[in-house]
Amino acid sequence: MLIWILKGNEQAYSNSSDSLLNSGKYDTLKIADTGNMKPVLTDKKPHTKYNAFKKWYNSSYAEEFQPANNDKSTSEKKWYESFAIRGYAQFRYNAILEKESKLKCEQCDRNWSETGGFSIRRMRIILYGHIGKRVYFYIQPDFASASSSTALHFAQLRDAYVDVGVDKNNEFRFRVGQSKVPYGFENMQSSQNRLPFDRNDALNSAVTNERDLGVFFYWAPKAKRELFSILVKEGLKGSGDYGIVGVGIYNGQTANKPELNKVPHVVARVTYPFKVKKQILEMSFQGYSGKYIVSKELVSTGTGVTEKRDYTDQRIAGTFILYPKPFGIQAEYNFGRGPEYNKVKDSIEIQKLHGGYITLSYIQHIKKQILIPYFRAQYYDGGKKHELDARSYTVQEYELGFEWQPVKQFELVAAYSYANRRFEDHTLQNNHVKGNSIRIQAQVNF
Repeated sequence: MLIWILKGNEQAYSNSSDSLLNSGKYDTLKIADTGNMKPVLTDKKPHTKYNAFKKWYNSSYAEEFQPANNDKSTSEKKWYESFAIRGYAQFRYNAILEKESKLKCEQCDRNWSETGGFSIRRMRIILYGHIGKRVYFYIQPDFASASSSTALHFAQLRDAYVDVGVDKNNEFRFRVGQSKVPYGFENMQSSQNRLPFDRNDALNSAVTNERDLGVFFYWAPKAKRELFSILVKEGLKGSGDYGIVGVGIYNGQTANKPELNKVPHVVARVTYPFKVKKQILEMSFQGYSGKYIVSKELVSTGTGVTEKRDYTDQRIAGTFILYPKPFGIQAEYNFGRGPEYNKVKDSIEIQKLHGGYITLSYIQHIKKQILIPYFRAQYYDGGKKHELDARSYTVQEYELGFEWQPVKQFELVAAYSYANRRFEDHTLQNNHVKGNSIRIQAQVNF
């Protein structure tokens, strides 16, 4: 028997009533008793439960009917398949404009001196990746470290740590190894992203090279972790993801140096980035406390020290960031106390310290190129525990420059700076220098 099915202006046919039934569109058929065999369709609505059953029974998408999936791309990756390499290199030219100026900065660029010239400031190659859903590793050596102003371009370890996630989204995680201490926005901000040539003296004097060996705990919800990532990827000069809350313990002797006492430093930081219309702001509060040991090789013969060369080392700091969209503000200030050279008594004593900076910037997009003029002013009055005799400083410095990015793989920075620096120790008595300088840096990102 041939059954005709009429739907709108379209005609379809089937050689059996079963196929029509399986279509799920009609539940009964009436055939007129005429020679033309014209179909007559009822207006009766389909049985929902019956159609659902047929849909399930005939489904070709049922999981048990699917072929075995041997595609490696959908299976969990091996650790070496998630392994990645990136990095950057910075080539500089420094020139002090005054011939007689003795201006320099040990904490900053060791090639920044009266002779100046060309140098390789950083040569970083970063190895990183997930070796499991909850385990992440990060290793960063620098092949252009300076052991002194006369010995440049040595290889030295910067970062070597593992992140272990507590939950499936890694919102709670522990960081174990040598990494940045969560104190100060500019300290945690990569030199690859920072606008000024060097970090500010005030907060960077807390942790030389910004790193130490320890264990840190970070927490941030998924949405905030994504925002931290965006602030870096979109060129807004973010600091990276160090959590909304970060706490930890660490040696306190700074990176690549052994612990000299049994009492670790303790650090805590709370920060919160948020959106206000088209702008993004971030506010932070952080602090640390511990006992710092001034090592023997950093004490001049004749300089007075405590019996164990141990000194209270404590600081607190506040941070305000208005991310450049297009105008940006970055400001931090800290207070504390720590070891500092006293030239009157020719000894290292615990003294108060304070200082900070403000950086103003403006991002301009010129077709596919980026131009960022900036200005930074900084001030610091206090000691630098990691320098000879916990050198005593008073710093006033101003830097005006711009960053030009013709392509994302290359950046050019040029700046003029004026510095007024007093830095004194057992050898450098009554040492007060001023000077103007011009500096140029070419950075390659890969």
